[in-house]
Amino acid sequence: MSQAVIVAAVRTPIGRAFKGSLVDKRPDDLSGLVIAELMRRLPSLEPSRIDDVIWGAALQHGEQSMNLGRNVSALGGLPDSVPGTTVNRFCASSLQAIRMAFHAIKADEGQVFVAGGVESTTRCSLKGFDPEDMNPRFTDKTRPDYINDMYIPMGLTAENVAKKFSVTREAMDAYAKRSQDRAVAAIESGFFDREILPVMLDNQTIISRDDGPRPNTTLAKLAELKPSFLPDGTVTAGNSCPLNDGAAGVVVMSDRLASELGIEPLARIVASAVSGLAPEIMGVGPIEAIAKVLALAGLTIEQMDIVELNEAFAAQVLPVAQEVHISIEDQLNPHGGAIALGHPFGMTGARIMTTLLNGLASANGHYGLETMCVGGGQGMAMIVERL
Repeated sequence: MSQAVIVAAVRTPIGRAFKGSLVDKRPDDLSGLVIAELMRRLPSLEPSRIDDVIWGAALQHGEQSMNLGRNVSALGGLPDSVPGTTVNRFCASSLQAIRMAFHAIKADEGQVFVAGGVESTTRCSLKGFDPEDMNPRFTDKTRPDYINDMYIPMGLTAENVAKKFSVTREAMDAYAKRSQDRAVAAIESGFFDREILPVMLDNQTIISRDDGPRPNTTLAKLAELKPSFLPDGTVTAGNSCPLNDGAAGVVVMSDRLASELGIEPLARIVASAVSGLAPEIMGVGPIEAIAKVLALAGLTIEQMDIVELNEAFAAQVLPVAQEVHISIEDQLNPHGGAIALGHPFGMTGARIMTTLLNGLASANGHYGLETMCVGGGQGMAMIVERL
């Protein structure tokens, strides 16, 4: 049976939505840039050999509609013979894309896939969405057939998790400062330069760094911020991820084809898992997803050299780390996370994978774990082994 290996990974910088560096870039064009760069890094791979392009996006309307995966295949310069499909698992959309490529290779239904995702919150946020489309069984608690609050705003889920797990405002702000400090240090060391594809704007300006990290973050400044979702809440703009734009992708290949083409793999995909829980506490979805993926891999959390956990909110990162026994100092997000870097929903799974592979190479690590919570009450996780 073939093993699925990742042989290339790249991402764009992450722009702040509505006011950042990538507001004028179409998401399909950003994706095309990523795919073209992946091909440039693999000169021995004939593009016509690609079995499929699997592309994630959470907001599938506007410029991210009309089967985005097929469109970005063409925009990336791939031939008409290469098909494309679009995936949505909200925040884990591009991790799901990588998982589908992994499964196809393990099933011997293909040898090479381009997998990734994009989000332009600026250009696609809620366009075409009508609240009237919501199913009343998820919105009207007075109905006898009410199920749960499937559409609950993510900020309120963070408040629910903070209350359920007794996470204090002070702990959230301290973690947010840690994320900012580590991201700034990673930028200054040149760490992210190894994974970022600079983007040229129409005015010839080149964007090569993420917009989000703030070098002068202090606990005092974070403490001044007002709650964002509840008047007496603890979740603020400072201890939450912002809204963002960006794209990322990887090439997943069978180990046999990589050997045939003389390509050195970056890592082997070991296992992946998904989980479900009440939407109202979606932030702790990674707890069960991590338990599942570790069991499938026959590994322990102590064997993970790096754990990249998407920082949707500090309120959910802290209880996940505590429940799963992730070392915040030694394992967790060593180069910062989404609170500092940003979280373009459909991009994030592939962005985190790109950072994880970069981190494992930099630290000479062996095993890495990527995980995240997912809107609607889900968790997802994947383990890779650096080769």
